Amino acid sequence: MAAAPVSGAAPERPAPTGWDRFYQQQLEWKPCGVENLDKADGECADVLAPMDYGQPDGRTVTVAISRVHATDPARRQGILMSNPGGPGGSGLDSVDLLGDVLSPDVLATHDLIGMDPRGVGDSTHTGRCGWPISEMIHSAGLDLLGFAQDTVLSAGMAASCVVRDPDMLRQFTTRNTARDMDLVRALLGEQTIDYYGDSYGTYLGAVFTQMFPQRSGRIVLDSNIDPDRYWEGLVQDWGPADEAALDNWAIWAATKDDTYRLGSTPQQVRATIEELVRTAHRQPIVIDGYAIDDHWFPFILHSLLHSYRLNVAVAETVREIADAAGGPPTASRSTRMRAIVAQLRESEDSVLAQIACGDAGAPRDPAWYWRNIEDTRATQPVFGALGNNIQPCAFWPAPVETPTVVRNSVPALLLQATGDPRTPYAHGVRLHQLMTESRLVTLQDVRIHLTFRPNLSTCVNNTINTYLAEGTLPTEDITCTADKPTQ
Repeated sequence: MAAAPVSGAAPERPAPTGWDRFYQQQLEWKPCGVENLDKADGECADVLAPMDYGQPDGRTVTVAISRVHATDPARRQGILMSNPGGPGGSGLDSVDLLGDVLSPDVLATHDLIGMDPRGVGDSTHTGRCGWPISEMIHSAGLDLLGFAQDTVLSAGMAASCVVRDPDMLRQFTTRNTARDMDLVRALLGEQTIDYYGDSYGTYLGAVFTQMFPQRSGRIVLDSNIDPDRYWEGLVQDWGPADEAALDNWAIWAATKDDTYRLGSTPQQVRATIEELVRTAHRQPIVIDGYAIDDHWFPFILHSLLHSYRLNVAVAETVREIADAAGGPPTASRSTRMRAIVAQLRESEDSVLAQIACGDAGAPRDPAWYWRNIEDTRATQPVFGALGNNIQPCAFWPAPVETPTVVRNSVPALLLQATGDPRTPYAHGVRLHQLMTESRLVTLQDVRIHLTFRPNLSTCVNNTINTYLAEGTLPTEDITCTADKPTQ
């Protein structure tokens, strides 16, 4: 027999069920323990969300969010959510992402809301998959044997992830993250979300506008992904974009031949790079015990060529690798090279796979990838085998939902650099066409990924801040330039 309630005590309310347990939850705000957020008097909370939005009474996940209050409560207009890219990037620290580029007016009028997407950081995740290598995206190398090894490796990488918790893993998707964003919006009592996303964050933002057009406020998407090309098509497009970035860097490097000895003309610099790929294929270049071969040297270049601001870093790195080529194993002589080797050895981007592969299916026939690699060798001698290499997505379970088709008239401000190797300019142009009420801001003749940066383009920064503060899009598309020469 159940015990009688204590006289005078209020009866306990049953725990909310179904959707009520999510939309009636009370957030418990606490210090974040993150330096930037703590300095800005930020606070953090965990949001309970359904693992599968189709089964609200099923398993749950938690989504970590942060909040930095508007500096002028009397002028507060709403919330500004953000995402730093990836997929798989931690977005909890909104101050680190936007604190040095948002204007005082935007900071005065908006609460900054950061979020670790499900599967990432402080949100529910399944942990590392235990991959034998760090990066799922790397070059297939120069021959069929190397590609065959990568095929076996990719299959094993997929299996090691999926076996952990397949039901939960398949719910780490962009569509579910968009739903989580809308849940956060509701819990914060807002009608709409103002949003800034860069790189993958533009895909998330575009998906949100398609799924929740009436909840979309001032949307800023920087360095955009064509949603019709996500994910496999985007990676393929890195091939020609990286080749163009290499040519752009080679023009600069040729003017520094006295320092780096890589060639006195752009053609000679490129020839040096291509020969170094062949050298690494014949005999891996071992630095700090790590073998840099024809699979990893192109990846190192890919990771550095995304910005003209890294021109010196690319040159110094190539020079150090070239000096070690053909010789015995050696120790790194620069802090940068030590960091590169440490990243290749220790980091694991399995969260990227969990989200990207869970979002969009990929061709499953290895022969499809090999044909593409061979077809691009002549025009993409350094990066064709990287952009077209097989990935774990080829062996991933089918996505639980079809990818979002973005076709809408939600107003949005799109930013794109013409020389962006990571999200090529054509991607921004295409999203502009698909979002018919958007405005496109072109950063002309700059090799850089992400345009909303300190000391890059006052034109870009002012356009973004004005839109976020005032809510009015430019009447037409805009072309901006960098404040200083970039070559």
